Amino acid sequence: MVAKAVKTQPVQAEWAAELDLVLADLDREKDDWAQTSNSERIALLRKIKDHIREVAEAWVKTATRKKGIPTDSPLEGEEWLAGPAALMDGCNQFIHTLSLMEGKKFLDRLPVRTLANGQVAVTVVPNSVWDKVLFTGLKAEIWMQPGVTKANLAASTAAAYDAPASSRKGKIGLVLGAGNVASIAPLDCLHKLLVEHQVVLLKMNPVNDYLIDFLRPALRPLIEFGALRIVRGGADVGAYLCNHDLVEDIHITGAATSHDAIVWGPGEEGRKNKAAGTPKNKRRITSELGGVAPTIVVPGPWSNADIAYHAELIATQKLNNSGFNCIACQMLMLPESWNKSDALLAALEKVMQKAPAAGGQRRILPARRGRLRQREAARHAGRQHSHPSQDDRRDRPAALRGDHCRIALWRHRHQFLERRSVCAAAADLGRFPRSHARRRAERHRRRPQHLPVRQARAQRARSAVPHHAETGVVPDT
Repeated sequence: MVAKAVKTQPVQAEWAAELDLVLADLDREKDDWAQTSNSERIALLRKIKDHIREVAEAWVKTATRKKGIPTDSPLEGEEWLAGPAALMDGCNQFIHTLSLMEGKKFLDRLPVRTLANGQVAVTVVPNSVWDKVLFTGLKAEIWMQPGVTKANLAASTAAAYDAPASSRKGKIGLVLGAGNVASIAPLDCLHKLLVEHQVVLLKMNPVNDYLIDFLRPALRPLIEFGALRIVRGGADVGAYLCNHDLVEDIHITGAATSHDAIVWGPGEEGRKNKAAGTPKNKRRITSELGGVAPTIVVPGPWSNADIAYHAELIATQKLNNSGFNCIACQMLMLPESWNKSDALLAALEKVMQKAPAAGGQRRILPARRGRLRQREAARHAGRQHSHPSQDDRRDRPAALRGDHCRIALWRHRHQFLERRSVCAAAADLGRFPRSHARRRAERHRRRPQHLPVRQARAQRARSAVPHHAETGVVPDT
């Protein structure tokens, strides 16, 4: 294969020449990688799994030490699950999908339904016995784009594998790795390699570039093939790579400011380009930039056990990896009229207060607790607990007039919870009618508390039927 000529880049750093050589190596191998068969890719993934096992323990020990987690602490479990285990699971999922790619047979086991608006939704979790054990009660769906139907679902899925492998053309993809969760960067690489048929240059984030010592041996089969290279460096290295002639595609996990600097340019130049809609970097760029993730609580006749369980779940959503997580809970949305809101928040405060941290216990709610209680007392005694007045309704945005909810915003640890009424149209998503909780409670009260003996036996019999006997799906073992 003839290597593509590398245009000289204007640089002043010694590392630039090394990066040029790395990219030249990837450029030579990009078409060979794109044309590998499914069986070849499965074989490489199985080798990667073996290598992950070899480095997993040292990987976790190093990560916990870097983060200040005490040795043999239960918190080590976070690093296992968010590091080697997640990467191992990613390999397993790709092996499963690639092995059933012929005829898109991987779709046969996935439940498909049609939403009220006509869109098709495919349930992807739970999809195995392990999913049911590890993610009890959780469900994940992919909502397909409008126009995708059950009839053309296969044609709209994994379209990159429809053409013969011999006709594929490769690209060089640059992955700017995440600095928070250990498995994100290697999983982004697998996506580029296996979903988009690109060879990958991974630049690690300086925050966690110590992971290079484990990712290189873990992903050695891909490196030896010539499909992957891993480098370290700061913003200067990232800027050089983003504008390199051989880089055709970019993926970033990071801050919105970093994304804007890549696409529009830095500083005042970037602001002008963004306002004018004239990007400085015209490459295809995909971005995962975090967000303000809400946890929306649906009211109902929750028991004390329900409240305790969900308090722990919500606290985990926030405290996992010390909150250094793009999908961490940043906003807790509660229906204002629900009589369980106070109990849930009290249980959540208790769980957060007990959450361990390196060096001792962490106080989540300092002196503000007294002020919070004062506001709560005023709310119960005053108008805030009743329906809003006509004046209140007129003062709100049109999208929020009518029933409203109470929001507890996640803030900096020194300002843990602050309840306030909805004050922006963006929060309209989380509104629940005041009467919703009441209707749920009334239905619960009308529900028979004791089933007839025959009906109870039939219900127990149904619950004893294995999942695959009902659906025809044999669970993974």
